[in-house]
Amino acid sequence: MLADAKGITAADVQAGRIPDDPELHRMLGHAGTAARNLGLPDDWALQVLAQVGNYGEIFDRNLGIPYGMDRGQNKPWTQGGLLYSPPFR
Repeated sequence: MLADAKGITAADVQAGRIPDDPELHRMLGHAGTAARNLGLPDDWALQVLAQVGNYGEIFDRNLGIPYGMDRGQNKPWTQGGLLYSPPFR
């Protein structure tokens, strides 16, 4: 959800286009110890984003395109929806 809120897609991650955002760098394992504290590899979120995409891409692929569903409140709070990702620290 954080990647969706920040506009980061699978294509961005695969191409190495990551903005200079400390929170994104912590989530993607480039800084901090959040992943290790959870017992996960540092690059777990990077791998998920590269292989599956952000929440918006998942929603569109499984509900939006096949069923014509509008995301409505399933958007990040920064885009008028209800979804919020706690900070990665």
